Amino acid sequence: MLETRAVIIQLDGTDALVEAAQGGGCGNCDSVNGCHSGKLAKAFCTKPRRFRVHNSINARLGDEVQVAVADGVLLRSALALYMLPLGTLFVGGFVGSALADSASRDAYAALGALSGLLCGFALSRLYAMRQQAPGDILPTITRSADMRNPG
Repeated sequence: MLETRAVIIQLDGTDALVEAAQGGGCGNCDSVNGCHSGKLAKAFCTKPRRFRVHNSINARLGDEVQVAVADGVLLRSALALYMLPLGTLFVGGFVGSALADSASRDAYAALGALSGLLCGFALSRLYAMRQQAPGDILPTITRSADMRNPG
């Protein structure tokens, strides 16, 4: 499971709006052996990361919680949202180029690539809409550690 720490900032029935702790990676940014990706993330991500999660443990407002996403969900989503449009772009360009005569091959390849890209975006959107059903794909709160009583 992919996990991160967050603080509950709003409750809404069985869901909660959480703000993820800033930083990222392995936490070795100040180490000589660290890759410093957390510092890079802080430089470009100035707004706090907020997202809605399922509050399965009935955590309270202000609680520090552990939020988890099931294994493979992030990879499947990235493939669908990035690789599908890229793949259809190449297929569209190839088909457009194959259908044209030699004089206008570039124009047909560009038109085919654009059509393929738009098709890929539409397919990605359809995939994303179908994935909004409850289940293993939604991030959930797995455990709580009340911030007001550290220890």
